[in-house]
Amino acid sequence: MSALRQVRGWLSAKRRFQFCLTLVMVTGLTAACGALLMLPNSVLPKLRAVVPGADTLVASDPQVPGVKRIMDSYGSVIAAPVTTGSGKVGVVLGHPAHSGDMDVLAGELAAATAAVSSLWGSDWSQAPVVVVASSPAEFAALTHATGDVPASVAASTVSDVFRPGTAPTGQRVVFGPEAAGRLGADGLRSVLRHELTHVATRAVTVDGSPLWMLEGFAEYSAHRGMHTPVAEIAPTLTARARSGNIPADLPSDAIFAPASADAAVAYEQAWSACAFIADQYGEPQLLSLYRQLASGPKDQAAVEAIFRGTLATAYPDFLARWHSWITTRTAEGA
Repeated sequence: MSALRQVRGWLSAKRRFQFCLTLVMVTGLTAACGALLMLPNSVLPKLRAVVPGADTLVASDPQVPGVKRIMDSYGSVIAAPVTTGSGKVGVVLGHPAHSGDMDVLAGELAAATAAVSSLWGSDWSQAPVVVVASSPAEFAALTHATGDVPASVAASTVSDVFRPGTAPTGQRVVFGPEAAGRLGADGLRSVLRHELTHVATRAVTVDGSPLWMLEGFAEYSAHRGMHTPVAEIAPTLTARARSGNIPADLPSDAIFAPASADAAVAYEQAWSACAFIADQYGEPQLLSLYRQLASGPKDQAAVEAIFRGTLATAYPDFLARWHSWITTRTAEGA
Protein backbone atom coordinates (compact mmCIF):
# COMPACT_ATOMS: atom_id res chain seq x y z
CA MET A 1 0.00 0.00 0.00
CA SER A 2 2.89 2.32 0.78
CA ALA A 3 4.28 1.81 -2.74
CA LEU A 4 0.81 2.50 -4.23
CA ARG A 5 0.52 5.75 -2.26
CA GLN A 6 3.96 6.78 -3.55
CA VAL A 7 2.91 6.14 -7.16
CA ARG A 8 -0.32 8.10 -6.67
CA GLY A 9 1.64 10.93 -5.06
CA TRP A 10 4.03 11.03 -8.01
CA LEU A 11 1.17 11.10 -10.52
CA SER A 12 -0.54 13.87 -8.58
CA ALA A 13 2.66 15.93 -8.53
CA LYS A 14 3.12 15.32 -12.27
CA ARG A 15 -0.43 16.57 -13.02
CA ARG A 16 0.16 19.66 -10.86
CA PHE A 17 3.39 20.35 -12.77
CA GLN A 18 1.65 19.94 -16.13
CA PHE A 19 -1.17 22.24 -15.02
CA CYS A 20 1.30 24.92 -13.88
CA LEU A 21 3.25 24.60 -17.12
CA THR A 22 0.04 24.97 -19.17
CA LEU A 23 -0.97 27.99 -17.10
CA VAL A 24 2.39 29.63 -17.67
CA MET A 25 2.19 29.00 -21.45
CA VAL A 26 -1.37 30.38 -21.71
CA THR A 27 -0.41 33.44 -19.68
CA GLY A 28 2.63 34.01 -21.87
CA LEU A 29 0.67 33.67 -25.10
CA THR A 30 -2.03 36.03 -23.83
CA ALA A 31 0.58 38.62 -22.93
CA ALA A 32 2.23 38.25 -26.34
CA CYS A 33 -1.09 38.73 -28.14
CA GLY A 34 -1.81 41.79 -26.02
CA ALA A 35 1.59 43.20 -26.91
CA LEU A 36 0.87 42.66 -30.62
CA LEU A 37 -2.40 44.54 -30.34
CA MET A 38 -0.57 47.45 -28.72
CA LEU A 39 1.95 47.72 -31.54
CA PRO A 40 1.62 50.78 -33.82
CA ASN A 41 -0.07 50.36 -37.19
CA SER A 42 3.24 50.86 -38.97
CA VAL A 43 4.47 47.55 -37.53
CA LEU A 44 1.36 45.42 -37.97
CA PRO A 45 1.48 45.25 -41.80
CA LYS A 46 5.02 43.87 -41.53
CA LEU A 47 3.72 41.06 -39.34
CA ARG A 48 0.86 40.43 -41.74
CA ALA A 49 3.34 40.24 -44.62
CA VAL A 50 5.35 37.43 -43.01
CA VAL A 51 2.41 35.14 -42.24
CA PRO A 52 3.36 31.66 -43.56
CA GLY A 53 2.49 31.47 -47.24
CA ALA A 54 2.22 35.24 -47.71
CA ASP A 55 5.42 35.45 -49.75
CA THR A 56 4.05 32.89 -52.16
CA LEU A 57 0.79 34.80 -52.46
CA VAL A 58 2.53 38.13 -53.02
CA ALA A 59 4.73 36.64 -55.72
CA SER A 60 1.73 35.25 -57.65
CA ASP A 61 1.89 38.24 -60.04
CA PRO A 62 5.15 38.19 -62.04
CA GLN A 63 5.47 41.98 -61.89
CA VAL A 64 5.58 42.19 -58.08
CA PRO A 65 9.32 41.53 -57.63
CA GLY A 66 10.14 44.24 -60.16
CA VAL A 67 7.76 46.70 -58.51
CA LYS A 68 9.30 45.95 -55.12
CA ARG A 69 12.78 46.57 -56.53
CA ILE A 70 11.70 50.04 -57.65
CA MET A 71 10.16 50.71 -54.25
CA ASP A 72 13.17 49.44 -52.28
CA SER A 73 15.14 52.58 -53.14
CA TYR A 74 12.46 54.67 -51.39
CA GLY A 75 12.39 52.68 -48.15
CA SER A 76 11.40 49.32 -46.72
CA VAL A 77 8.45 47.71 -48.49
CA ILE A 78 5.52 45.97 -46.81
CA ALA A 79 2.81 43.92 -48.50
CA ALA A 80 -0.79 42.99 -47.74
CA PRO A 81 -2.07 40.01 -49.80
CA VAL A 82 -5.85 40.00 -50.30
CA THR A 83 -7.99 37.11 -51.50
CA THR A 84 -10.36 38.59 -54.06
CA GLY A 85 -12.46 35.55 -54.86
CA SER A 86 -12.29 32.60 -57.26
CA GLY A 87 -8.94 31.66 -55.74
CA LYS A 88 -7.34 34.90 -56.96
CA VAL A 89 -5.01 36.92 -54.74
CA GLY A 90 -4.34 40.63 -55.12
CA VAL A 91 -1.82 42.63 -53.14
CA VAL A 92 -1.37 46.13 -51.74
CA LEU A 93 2.25 47.32 -51.58
CA GLY A 94 3.59 50.34 -49.73
CA HIS A 95 5.88 51.63 -47.02
CA PRO A 96 5.38 51.60 -43.22
CA ALA A 97 4.56 55.32 -43.11
CA HIS A 98 1.51 54.67 -45.31
CA SER A 99 0.26 51.54 -43.54
CA GLY A 100 -3.02 53.24 -42.65
CA ASP A 101 -3.75 53.98 -46.32
CA MET A 102 -2.76 50.43 -47.18
CA ASP A 103 -5.21 49.06 -44.61
CA VAL A 104 -8.07 51.04 -46.18
CA LEU A 105 -7.21 49.85 -49.69
CA ALA A 106 -6.61 46.24 -48.60
CA GLY A 107 -9.93 46.23 -46.76
CA GLU A 108 -11.73 47.42 -49.88
CA LEU A 109 -9.87 45.47 -52.56
CA ALA A 110 -12.04 42.33 -52.56
CA ALA A 111 -15.31 44.29 -52.65
CA ALA A 112 -13.98 46.65 -55.33
CA THR A 113 -12.87 43.72 -57.51
CA ALA A 114 -16.29 42.09 -57.13
CA ALA A 115 -18.07 45.37 -57.94
CA VAL A 116 -16.11 45.87 -61.15
CA SER A 117 -16.67 42.25 -62.18
CA SER A 118 -20.42 42.56 -61.55
CA LEU A 119 -20.53 45.31 -64.19
CA TRP A 120 -17.84 44.30 -66.67
CA GLY A 121 -17.71 40.52 -66.19
CA SER A 122 -15.00 38.20 -64.92
CA ASP A 123 -12.82 38.18 -68.05
CA TRP A 124 -9.88 39.99 -66.43
CA SER A 125 -7.17 39.07 -63.94
CA GLN A 126 -9.21 39.85 -60.78
CA ALA A 127 -5.90 39.79 -58.86
CA PRO A 128 -5.03 43.50 -58.73
CA VAL A 129 -1.68 44.94 -57.76
CA VAL A 130 -2.16 48.22 -55.87
CA VAL A 131 0.73 50.41 -54.77
CA VAL A 132 0.89 53.41 -52.44
CA ALA A 133 3.82 55.66 -53.39
CA SER A 134 5.73 57.54 -50.71
CA SER A 135 6.66 60.58 -52.79
CA PRO A 136 6.03 62.23 -56.18
CA ALA A 137 9.37 60.82 -57.37
CA GLU A 138 8.35 57.26 -56.49
CA PHE A 139 4.92 57.80 -58.06
CA ALA A 140 6.62 58.91 -61.29
CA ALA A 141 8.99 55.92 -61.21
CA LEU A 142 6.12 53.46 -60.71
CA THR A 143 3.96 54.99 -63.45
CA HIS A 144 6.76 55.68 -65.95
CA ALA A 145 5.78 59.34 -65.89
CA THR A 146 8.08 61.98 -67.33
CA GLY A 147 8.22 65.50 -65.94
CA ASP A 148 6.35 66.75 -62.91
CA VAL A 149 3.23 64.86 -61.87
CA PRO A 150 0.38 67.30 -61.02
CA ALA A 151 -0.64 67.18 -57.37
CA SER A 152 -4.26 66.79 -58.52
CA VAL A 153 -3.53 63.25 -59.78
CA ALA A 154 -4.61 60.94 -56.96
CA ALA A 155 -3.94 57.65 -58.74
CA SER A 156 -2.97 56.22 -62.09
CA THR A 157 -3.14 52.85 -63.80
CA VAL A 158 -0.29 51.56 -65.96
CA SER A 159 0.45 48.40 -67.91
CA ASP A 160 3.12 46.92 -70.11
CA VAL A 161 2.90 47.55 -73.83
CA PHE A 162 0.77 44.79 -75.33
CA ARG A 163 -0.57 43.74 -78.70
CA PRO A 164 -4.36 44.14 -79.18
CA GLY A 165 -6.04 40.80 -78.76
CA THR A 166 -3.61 39.61 -76.10
CA ALA A 167 -3.96 39.81 -72.33
CA PRO A 168 -2.35 42.91 -70.79
CA THR A 169 0.50 42.34 -68.33
CA GLY A 170 2.19 44.50 -65.72
CA GLN A 171 -1.03 46.25 -64.76
CA ARG A 172 -1.01 48.09 -61.46
CA VAL A 173 -2.85 50.91 -59.74
CA VAL A 174 -0.53 53.47 -58.15
CA PHE A 175 -1.80 55.94 -55.53
CA GLY A 176 0.01 59.18 -54.84
CA PRO A 177 1.39 59.92 -51.36
CA GLU A 178 -1.23 62.60 -50.64
CA ALA A 179 -4.24 60.73 -52.05
CA ALA A 180 -5.65 59.53 -48.74
CA GLY A 181 -5.26 62.91 -47.05
CA ARG A 182 -7.14 64.65 -49.84
CA LEU A 183 -9.76 62.01 -50.57
CA GLY A 184 -10.50 60.31 -47.25
CA ALA A 185 -11.62 56.69 -46.97
CA ASP A 186 -14.71 57.12 -49.18
CA GLY A 187 -12.69 58.88 -51.84
CA LEU A 188 -10.05 56.15 -51.82
CA ARG A 189 -12.81 53.59 -52.25
CA SER A 190 -14.31 55.25 -55.33
CA VAL A 191 -10.92 56.00 -56.91
CA LEU A 192 -9.88 52.37 -56.41
CA ARG A 193 -13.00 51.16 -58.22
CA HIS A 194 -12.42 53.73 -60.98
CA GLU A 195 -8.85 52.55 -61.55
CA LEU A 196 -9.73 48.85 -61.32
CA THR A 197 -12.27 49.46 -64.08
CA HIS A 198 -9.43 50.65 -66.29
CA VAL A 199 -7.54 47.46 -65.39
CA ALA A 200 -10.55 45.28 -66.23
CA THR A 201 -11.30 46.99 -69.56
CA ARG A 202 -7.71 47.47 -70.75
CA ALA A 203 -7.73 44.41 -73.02
CA VAL A 204 -10.42 45.96 -75.25
CA THR A 205 -9.31 49.57 -74.95
CA VAL A 206 -7.12 51.18 -77.59
CA ASP A 207 -5.13 54.32 -76.91
CA GLY A 208 -6.72 57.36 -78.53
CA SER A 209 -10.32 56.28 -77.94
CA PRO A 210 -12.74 59.02 -76.75
CA LEU A 211 -11.80 59.94 -73.19
CA TRP A 212 -15.35 60.88 -72.23
CA MET A 213 -16.29 57.22 -72.76
CA LEU A 214 -13.21 55.72 -71.06
CA GLU A 215 -13.24 58.02 -68.03
CA GLY A 216 -17.01 58.35 -67.83
CA PHE A 217 -17.46 54.58 -67.74
CA ALA A 218 -14.81 54.24 -65.02
CA GLU A 219 -16.55 56.96 -63.00
CA TYR A 220 -19.90 55.28 -63.50
CA SER A 221 -18.39 52.00 -62.26
CA ALA A 222 -16.83 53.77 -59.27
CA HIS A 223 -20.17 55.11 -58.02
CA ARG A 224 -22.48 52.35 -59.24
CA GLY A 225 -24.70 51.01 -56.47
CA MET A 226 -23.33 53.47 -53.89
CA HIS A 227 -26.51 55.64 -53.81
CA THR A 228 -24.41 58.79 -53.65
CA PRO A 229 -26.30 62.03 -54.42
CA VAL A 230 -25.56 63.60 -57.80
CA ALA A 231 -24.48 66.81 -56.07
CA GLU A 232 -21.68 64.85 -54.33
CA ILE A 233 -20.54 62.96 -57.42
CA ALA A 234 -20.67 66.01 -59.69
CA PRO A 235 -20.64 69.20 -57.59
CA THR A 236 -19.34 71.53 -60.32
CA LEU A 237 -21.71 70.16 -62.95
CA THR A 238 -24.57 70.52 -60.46
CA ALA A 239 -23.72 74.13 -59.63
CA ARG A 240 -23.44 75.06 -63.30
CA ALA A 241 -26.64 73.25 -64.26
CA ARG A 242 -28.59 74.98 -61.51
CA SER A 243 -27.47 78.31 -62.95
CA GLY A 244 -28.57 77.23 -66.43
CA ASN A 245 -25.10 76.36 -67.74
CA ILE A 246 -25.59 72.96 -69.39
CA PRO A 247 -22.71 71.46 -71.42
CA ALA A 248 -23.38 71.86 -75.14
CA ASP A 249 -21.62 68.63 -76.08
CA LEU A 250 -19.69 65.74 -74.62
CA PRO A 251 -16.27 66.88 -73.31
CA SER A 252 -13.35 66.77 -75.72
CA ASP A 253 -10.16 64.86 -74.94
CA ALA A 254 -8.19 68.06 -74.35
CA ILE A 255 -10.36 69.07 -71.38
CA PHE A 256 -9.30 65.94 -69.46
CA ALA A 257 -5.66 67.02 -69.30
CA PRO A 258 -4.56 67.42 -65.65
CA ALA A 259 -3.44 70.98 -66.37
CA SER A 260 -6.86 71.91 -67.77
CA ALA A 261 -8.91 74.28 -65.62
CA ASP A 262 -12.01 72.24 -66.47
CA ALA A 263 -10.54 68.76 -65.93
CA ALA A 264 -12.69 68.09 -62.86
CA VAL A 265 -15.94 69.03 -64.56
CA ALA A 266 -14.94 67.02 -67.65
CA TYR A 267 -14.92 63.88 -65.50
CA GLU A 268 -18.28 64.89 -64.01
CA GLN A 269 -19.81 65.45 -67.43
CA ALA A 270 -18.44 62.13 -68.66
CA TRP A 271 -19.87 60.36 -65.61
CA SER A 272 -23.26 61.99 -66.19
CA ALA A 273 -23.31 60.85 -69.83
CA CYS A 274 -22.63 57.22 -68.88
CA ALA A 275 -25.04 57.33 -65.93
CA PHE A 276 -27.69 58.75 -68.25
CA ILE A 277 -27.11 56.00 -70.84
CA ALA A 278 -27.34 53.27 -68.19
CA ASP A 279 -30.47 54.84 -66.70
CA GLN A 280 -32.34 55.52 -69.92
CA TYR A 281 -31.07 52.81 -72.29
CA GLY A 282 -29.79 50.10 -69.93
CA GLU A 283 -26.39 48.86 -68.79
CA PRO A 284 -26.07 46.34 -71.65
CA GLN A 285 -26.27 49.23 -74.12
CA LEU A 286 -23.69 51.19 -72.10
CA LEU A 287 -21.33 48.19 -72.18
CA SER A 288 -21.87 47.75 -75.91
CA LEU A 289 -21.23 51.43 -76.54
CA TYR A 290 -18.02 51.25 -74.50
CA ARG A 291 -16.69 48.27 -76.42
CA GLN A 292 -17.37 49.94 -79.76
CA LEU A 293 -15.99 53.37 -78.89
CA ALA A 294 -12.97 52.00 -77.00
CA SER A 295 -11.78 49.90 -79.93
CA GLY A 296 -9.88 52.79 -81.49
CA PRO A 297 -9.96 56.50 -82.38
CA LYS A 298 -13.22 57.54 -83.97
CA ASP A 299 -14.14 60.63 -85.97
CA GLN A 300 -17.42 62.37 -85.22
CA ALA A 301 -19.27 60.69 -88.09
CA ALA A 302 -18.26 57.25 -86.82
CA VAL A 303 -19.30 58.15 -83.28
CA GLU A 304 -22.71 59.29 -84.44
CA ALA A 305 -23.17 56.10 -86.46
CA ILE A 306 -22.35 54.01 -83.36
CA PHE A 307 -24.89 56.00 -81.33
CA ARG A 308 -27.58 55.32 -83.94
CA GLY A 309 -26.74 51.62 -84.14
CA THR A 310 -26.43 51.01 -80.39
CA LEU A 311 -28.95 53.39 -78.83
CA ALA A 312 -31.32 53.72 -81.81
CA THR A 313 -31.20 57.49 -81.50
CA ALA A 314 -29.65 60.30 -83.51
CA TYR A 315 -26.77 62.11 -81.83
CA PRO A 316 -28.60 65.48 -81.54
CA ASP A 317 -31.54 63.71 -79.92
CA PHE A 318 -29.15 61.98 -77.52
CA LEU A 319 -27.69 65.34 -76.49
CA ALA A 320 -31.13 66.84 -75.95
CA ARG A 321 -32.22 63.94 -73.72
CA TRP A 322 -28.91 64.06 -71.83
CA HIS A 323 -29.35 67.81 -71.20
CA SER A 324 -32.85 67.20 -69.85
CA TRP A 325 -31.57 64.40 -67.59
CA ILE A 326 -28.83 66.63 -66.18
CA THR A 327 -31.34 69.41 -65.46
CA THR A 328 -33.69 67.03 -63.66
CA ARG A 329 -31.03 65.19 -61.67
CA THR A 330 -29.20 68.32 -60.54
CA ALA A 331 -32.29 70.26 -59.55
CA GLU A 332 -32.50 71.53 -55.97
CA GLY A 333 -33.35 68.69 -53.61
CA ALA A 334 -32.80 65.99 -56.24
